[in-house]
Amino acid sequence: MILRFAAAAASASASVSRISKPHNPPFLSLPHPNTLKFHNQPSHNPRNNVLLPLPSRSQRCYIRAISDATVEPEISKKEQNESPKDWKIKMLYDGDCPLCMREVNMLRERNKSYGTIKFVDIGSDDYSPEENQGLDYETVMGRIHAILSDGSVVTDVEAFRRLYEHVGLGWVYAITKYEPIAKIADPIYGVWAKYRLQITGRPPIEEILETRKKKGEVCKDSNACKM
Repeated sequence: MILRFAAAAASASASVSRISKPHNPPFLSLPHPNTLKFHNQPSHNPRNNVLLPLPSRSQRCYIRAISDATVEPEISKKEQNESPKDWKIKMLYDGDCPLCMREVNMLRERNKSYGTIKFVDIGSDDYSPEENQGLDYETVMGRIHAILSDGSVVTDVEAFRRLYEHVGLGWVYAITKYEPIAKIADPIYGVWAKYRLQITGRPPIEEILETRKKKGEVCKDSNACKM
């Protein structure tokens, strides 16, 4: 997203530089946060006014383009719960991981045209290890897991490679098939997997597991929720 924003900003800057500046550009005067006043000359009292040059029509178009380029697709609850009937690969993901969800939402958006990936949130109360090759919450939290339609389980960079291939983005991870990249790809991912909770500001896995255990005990006693 940052790269998209930088590219759009550079394009806007280059285009704006080609626009001829008017002799007396209008300014926006902000004497009060809730009051906007337009005039052709800057105020002579800088204490009462904050001057901002108004963007031209061309500049506003570029600003709009930059804004649109940085908007992440919103995924509704209905779309999250829907699963393709003829899926080829199942992605087990941590729905509480903000960085992970950016990638999940991107793949989910691509999958609308392919229908090959089934997305399973391991943090959901409905998650069942029995339905996912016996993979429990703690195991899947350790690193990315994907399950092929024939029941085979793939992990780490291979899981990403398979997932991307199924939505027409195989070229992104194609280089990881070849040496020496193939030899170092998994260790590099392993570092991210090891520290991702810390990086995303979440508690250690032991604390998360303890919280889930207590929640399960409460739910079991009260029958008010599922684990």
